[in-house]
This record gives sequence, structure tokens and C-alpha cells, in this order.
Amino acid sequence: MNILDRICHDKREHIARQKRLLPEARLHEEIVLCLPVRPFAGALKTKIAAKQTAIIAELKKASPSKGLIREDFNISDLAIAYEKGGATCLSVLTDEPYFQGKDDYVRQAKAVTGLPVIRKDFILDPYQVLESRALSADCILLIMAALEDNQAHECYQAAKEYGMDVLVEVHDEAECERALRLEPDLLGINNRSLKTFEVDIETTLRIARHVPRQCSIICESGIYTADDIRYIETGGVYGFLIGESLMRQNNLEQALRALLHSY
Repeated sequence: MNILDRICHDKREHIARQKRLLPEARLHEEIVLCLPVRPFAGALKTKIAAKQTAIIAELKKASPSKGLIREDFNISDLAIAYEKGGATCLSVLTDEPYFQGKDDYVRQAKAVTGLPVIRKDFILDPYQVLESRALSADCILLIMAALEDNQAHECYQAAKEYGMDVLVEVHDEAECERALRLEPDLLGINNRSLKTFEVDIETTLRIARHVPRQCSIICESGIYTADDIRYIETGGVYGFLIGESLMRQNNLEQALRALLHSY
């Protein structure tokens, strides 16, 4: 069993527990009180259409491959720093066992900024989509490597019903072909294999050639410098999701500004 299989196995058990603790009827009540949806895809597409660098800045405390990434993790302070640094959107990890995330981080990040927020987790069930909207998320992540086609379609449609955007993530051409059947607005190309955790930023440029123009591409993983960004942009990709390299910096605002304005 690889790490992705193990995470998904544990996640299914977690979902079953959550459904007992917080039934869907309760979540529908919470949605009435949550913050309105902000245009996640719209914010990215506006910049990408103008060939401007659009960064989804990620709030990630730890990961299975790197362990603890940032010990000092005040979600509100970090979110504000990202907004001041020029982030287009925020990504918030909520998986607790493997990433030390918390569901409430989504609410906190959205409450202190004006930025759209994606809940980044292993979404396997429409229940989690409803849960994400109740947390005030504007967008969810669907990882094709973790989903069968029917599951992806069901979760995608659920997100649209709640007015949310969807970032569909792929790592290879076969996953890309499956993802494009959903006709997504946003396609994330993860340069990291979730099965081996090996990273190759050429993955984005290779797969981008198969993506129709109306679908905006987000390059994920392995981006550390302005040179990395410049290289990917030569292939016509202007959207980026950046987490670890920013999280390791003392001053997030300055680090993000450096990525955006050093060329």
C-alpha cells in the first residue's frame, strides 16, 4: 500500500466518523451562517488571461514526505502576510493525521483576508464537499489519482451545486484525459507523484500541451524560485500553487513579493 492508498483508507474511516458526529442536516444549517463564496477560479483566470503570475499561496504545517515544515503556525498571521505579499488565492490544508491541518483553519484564513480560499484535503465523498462549504471554502481540490471517474463526477457536481469552484489535480496524461471529461475551469498539474513523492517540474510543461485553452492550468509542487516560475511561464502556464518553499521562509510577505517581482 503506497502513501496515497494509506491516506485514502484512513480518510474513508474519518468520513464515516464525521457523518455520525455531524450529519448533513447540521451542515446545511451551518452553511446559512458561513461566509459567502468568493470567486476562486475567477480571480485566477483574470490574472492568467493577462499573462500575469497568479499564485495560490499555501498554508501547510507539515507533510508526509517532509515532516514538520513550519513550527510557528499562526494561521491568521500567515494568511494576512500572504495577502500583503500579493497572493491571488489561499490554499489551506485541513488533513490532520498527515499534514497537521485543521478544518477551522479555512474559516480563520477567510475571516482575516479578502482572498478566495481552497480547502485542500483528500475529497472522496460528496459529504466532504458540503462540509467544505460549511467551513466557508470557496473551492475544493479533487485528486484524480484518489478517485474513480464516477466519484470525481459526483463530487464535482456537488461543488457546483453549492456555488463552489473545483481545482482538479492530475499527475500524468491518463489522469489528465479523465479530468478533462469533467470540463473543469481549473486543472492542477502536480509535479509531485503522490505515490512516490518524486518531483519533476517538467511534468507541468509535458501535460500542459494536452489541455484546451479555456481550461486554466495551475502548476503545483517543486516551485522554489523566480527562475522556476519564469521557466514554467515560457510554456504558457501562469498559475502556481506554492506551499513548502514559502512556508520555510521567516517573512512570508517578503518571500512572496520576491517571487512575484524579481523579474
